[in-house]
Amino acid sequence: MTQRNGIRGTSDRCLQSEASGDLEPAGAGMEKVHEINDGMEKVHEANDGMEKVHEANDGMEKVHEVNDGMEKVHEANDGESEEGAQGNECRDSAPVKGEVTAPDGGWGWVVLAATIIVLALTLAFPSCVGIFYTDLQNEFHASNSETSWVPSIMTSVLHAGGPLCSVLVEKLGCRATVMLGGVLSGLEMAASSFTQSITQLYITAGVITGLGFCFSFQPAVTILGHYFVRRRAFANAMSSTGTPLGLCFLPFLGDYLHTELGWRGSFLVLGAVLLNCCVCGAVMRPLQPPKHRGQPLLNHGPPPPEEETERTEKGRMRRIWSSLGASLSKHMAFDQLCHNTRYCVYAIGITWMMLGLGVPLIYLVPYATANDMEQSRAALLLGILGMVNIVVRPPFGILFSMSWFKGRHIYVFSAALLVNGLSNSICCIGPSFPVLLAYVAVYGLSMSVVGSLMFTVLMEIVEMSRFPSALGLLAIMESVTLLIGPPLAGVLIDRTGQYFHVFFACSAVVASSAVFLMVSFCWLDKRDSELSKQGPPPRHEPAVDLAPGCQYISVPTEGDKDKASSNGA
Repeated sequence: MTQRNGIRGTSDRCLQSEASGDLEPAGAGMEKVHEINDGMEKVHEANDGMEKVHEANDGMEKVHEVNDGMEKVHEANDGESEEGAQGNECRDSAPVKGEVTAPDGGWGWVVLAATIIVLALTLAFPSCVGIFYTDLQNEFHASNSETSWVPSIMTSVLHAGGPLCSVLVEKLGCRATVMLGGVLSGLEMAASSFTQSITQLYITAGVITGLGFCFSFQPAVTILGHYFVRRRAFANAMSSTGTPLGLCFLPFLGDYLHTELGWRGSFLVLGAVLLNCCVCGAVMRPLQPPKHRGQPLLNHGPPPPEEETERTEKGRMRRIWSSLGASLSKHMAFDQLCHNTRYCVYAIGITWMMLGLGVPLIYLVPYATANDMEQSRAALLLGILGMVNIVVRPPFGILFSMSWFKGRHIYVFSAALLVNGLSNSICCIGPSFPVLLAYVAVYGLSMSVVGSLMFTVLMEIVEMSRFPSALGLLAIMESVTLLIGPPLAGVLIDRTGQYFHVFFACSAVVASSAVFLMVSFCWLDKRDSELSKQGPPPRHEPAVDLAPGCQYISVPTEGDKDKASSNGA
């Protein structure tokens, strides 16, 4: 029994020692498990930290995106002026959105100087072709009628391209259109020196050069009207000195080049001279409303998606053709011709006037040289005509800017036109130099008044927002009579063999147009005066589609108030 108990105690001790031996590695394993759990917790904490880092990075990216967006907004705000120079370029003829202040000075004087040079190189150029008249006849064995088509087509296209020029001004702006016209006229005038027939000369010197003149001339006059409001009459009078300035120096330059280089070399050099229209157009920067940086996000939305932009580009070509008819209708101002009686009367009178206004300048040099006058003295007559205009137009511009003349410009214009028409009959006295000198003096004085007020009267008849389209339609109507005037005069010379018949016919045409304008506007003013006593004064033109929020600011004068009360504006 004692042996059995000893055996049992020994076995119990063995079991306890085995149990304790088994528990020791289990405890160590549990500690390792806890260590692993702690490690896993640290891993999870590290993962959470990485997620926070990624979130922080995403937040920084969003901050950068917001900053980029704000920069684009500020660039868009600052780029409103560039937006006018590109694509829209203030649409120069069409007013930009916002309140635009006409400076009536400042950079406007630079634009005025550029306009004077443009008019000197465009409007005066066809009249100086007469210096090469005899050479063209001998070179191509052409008659008076055939040779006269060259300046006739040039002058006609200069005016007939008005609607197309209005479309270009709407799309490109005045600055780019003037520069385009300078490139066209310069290159094609140079190309005219290589022509081998009179027909080729019709295309190069007539059609394409005349179109370039149109693209330079009309936008220059249009943007000048936007830069000057209170001093508009003075600015127009000063800009009109460009034509006599061209008449002053172009004949002498043409005569010198003709003597040294012949007519072909002269055309080549004159083409280079016409490229200066590009320089003048470069300074005609568009007017812009004041910049406002406030509330940019309300004015500018996010950029359109790429897919939408692609769809817009695909449909752009289809819209061009569909809008072409509407654009031509808009830029031809048919509504003004149908509803604005004063514009209708003025357009008819100016169209009839153009049949004989420019013809004497074309045939003055041939008339003098045909009667044994030297070429240099005949060219001197055109130079004197230009000098008279240069001296007289600035004082007339200051005079006609007075408030007393507001509303009376049309009558001064008609009276000067009547004197201009009657002055052509002086040439019928004889072809001597003193007689022709007296003629160019009287013609130059009256022409300076006509040129100073022609655009001023048109700006008073129509709204400035419709001035480009009104000028375009008027130019189309003028182009018909300008085209047929010189050839008809050439036919008259070929049949009679005498030049003075041309001056007599021009005198009758211009004088009759002056009488028509004077009588018609006198009747219209009398009718409106009677109607104003009975009720509200009638409107001279229908409601005009103005660009929203667009207006010109200038200090009003008493004449402006008189005009406002007279036309019900």
